[in-house]
Amino acid sequence: MTTAQFYCQYCTASLLGKKYVLKDDSPYCVLCYDRIFSNYCEACKKPIESDSKDLCYKDRHWHEGCFKCTKCNHSLVEKPFAAKDERLLCTECYSNECSSKCFHCKRTIMPGSRKMEFKGNYWHETCFVCDNCQQPIGTKPLISKESGNYCVPCFEKEFAHYCNFCKKVITSGGITFCDQLWHKECFLCSGCRKDLCEEQFMSRDDYPFCVDCYNHLYANKCVACSKPITGLTGAKFICFQDSQWHSECFNCGKCSVSLVGKGFLTQNKEIFCPKCGSGMDTDI
Repeated sequence: MTTAQFYCQYCTASLLGKKYVLKDDSPYCVLCYDRIFSNYCEACKKPIESDSKDLCYKDRHWHEGCFKCTKCNHSLVEKPFAAKDERLLCTECYSNECSSKCFHCKRTIMPGSRKMEFKGNYWHETCFVCDNCQQPIGTKPLISKESGNYCVPCFEKEFAHYCNFCKKVITSGGITFCDQLWHKECFLCSGCRKDLCEEQFMSRDDYPFCVDCYNHLYANKCVACSKPITGLTGAKFICFQDSQWHSECFNCGKCSVSLVGKGFLTQNKEIFCPKCGSGMDTDI
């Protein structure tokens, strides 16, 4: 560029012996450059002139002296910072305002540090420990009780119940029968091994049986219909000497009238109302 060509690209004023700024290889006097190209500071709203440092973040601009934390007002120049709702915050203010608090020590979990989450709460990795042995749990399996969180070995040692069938630990749920605990999947019929978890069942000598197996193996049979008498769902039955009847089967063997709560006569395990039994050679 010759001295004859050395003039402001905008106002054409001579730049000889004056300060100027190059923009796209073209010279501008300081006044024109500041008026045309200066960015405006997000903080003070004034132009960032050519003799000032322009700090830029996501197409936003600040004077060097205006580039501060919006909460504590400390300078962010050459320091780590974070943005929250278009506000710039130093890491300490961001942590206090936005970061999770440790459920154990109540201190801020700093950005970038590892945190553990469980049931909607957060812990420092070093604070998330077994409440019995105080060893870090990390990502290992754990079991939670009202009294705290426990690693599996400590839980089994301190609190666990054992299945009466397989003798292994019951970690959740389970079924209680005859003061003993079972895993749901271990609570089976002692005869056919059918799952009894959501089924009606009977017991014999503290062993559970499905209704079918119990009826086949142990239930007394009705003298009248020969079907098993189980007593399930509150069903009533009649017992006389060594014989039993369903309540609905306890009828006169001749006229079929119900004899429940009434006097009756017997003959060879048959029962009769007094009217039908009169004149018969009955047992009573």
